[in-house]
Amino acid sequence: METIVSMALVGAIIGAATGGWINDAFGRKKATLSADVVFTLGSLVMAAAPDAYFVIFGRLLVGLGIGVASVTAPVYIAESSPSEIRGSLVSTNVLMITGGQFLSYLINLAFTEVPGTWRWMLGVAGLPAVIQFCVMLFLPESPRWLFLKNRKEEAISVLRNIYDYERLEDEVNYFDSVSQQELQKRMGIKSMDVFRSKEIRHAFFVGAGLQAFQQFTGISIVMYYSPTIIQMAGFNSNQLALLLSLIVAGMNVAGTILGIYVIDRAGRRKLALSSMSGVIVALAILSAGSYLEASDSTNRTYGWIAVIGLAMYLLFFAPGMGPVPWTVNSEIYPEEFRGVCGGMSATVNWVCSVIMSQSFLSISDAVGLGGSFAILGVIAVVAFLFVLLFVPETKGLTFEEMTLIWKRRARGKDYDTQSLLEGNQS
Repeated sequence: METIVSMALVGAIIGAATGGWINDAFGRKKATLSADVVFTLGSLVMAAAPDAYFVIFGRLLVGLGIGVASVTAPVYIAESSPSEIRGSLVSTNVLMITGGQFLSYLINLAFTEVPGTWRWMLGVAGLPAVIQFCVMLFLPESPRWLFLKNRKEEAISVLRNIYDYERLEDEVNYFDSVSQQELQKRMGIKSMDVFRSKEIRHAFFVGAGLQAFQQFTGISIVMYYSPTIIQMAGFNSNQLALLLSLIVAGMNVAGTILGIYVIDRAGRRKLALSSMSGVIVALAILSAGSYLEASDSTNRTYGWIAVIGLAMYLLFFAPGMGPVPWTVNSEIYPEEFRGVCGGMSATVNWVCSVIMSQSFLSISDAVGLGGSFAILGVIAVVAFLFVLLFVPETKGLTFEEMTLIWKRRARGKDYDTQSLLEGNQS
């Protein structure tokens, strides 16, 4: 069971690792189209699988599509969005993910009494990929990527649909000047170059750290295993477990909608800190309810406490730590490193997701469900401190303003004085 769940995440690691290169070489649009094709093939393999090994292979293919898409979507949206609404639009991508998870529970519940139950559950997953492929054919390429490829007329045509005439001229001049500089910089960029530049190391530390803590605070466990967790909390019926999981997933969607509303108002950093505060409380309730249920399984109240803790967890996690890591990672890297760093940080996310999903059931067997969530609570406290100490506010900043933040952190207080002197000399 752990292997079937985790194999999609293994595929996602490979997809995310190669997704940055695919994005830079072929563009955001073709990367999305290729992900849709692979995802559809994986769904068909799973639906027709004659044995568990084919299911595992199908999960691997689906994971490849997920990995490429997870790198591409936030970057494509961020590069096509005005800075004042960029956070909300990138967060909408997360809403589509959580909304899809909610629909998957609803579909699974509908198929529980249908012949060939699991084949329908897995095969129908290819339908959204087919729809996205068809719609994506009519969408434009990222204007920033087009400028980098010296396809200026196509880029201006895209920008004309985003900005009014007065702002269009400013944006074209800005993109033109910045893209020429970035095109020169990005020649020959390799993964190891991320660690040679002090400011890029700072940026990647923050981006990868947010992705790691998104997973290490338990979101994959809650989403992949919520029916199992609910059964372990004392609700043994499969249908009841799926129904309660559907309600829990609904909390995830509601929290994500709230996040879209506040991310460009409250800011990324404040949202992440408030989110982690609520997650810590929710994990404490979830752990306590699980401990009490294990000590007295005849008392249904303890099971309900655990389910309430589960719902609270998603209600607090979804507005902040759901969208913030992806939004911040789409904003903090210079263009020449954006594809590479985006792919590497997404790979960190999927590696951590594999670790969590592959180990959860085994750890729960060893220390109990309550002990597992207590461990997650401790990690959540560390994650809160990480955001507090290292994550800057990115709300409303241009990509170039973000670069200045990393230069200041890398070079210390003397950077402003040094840059001023250089400006006077020029």
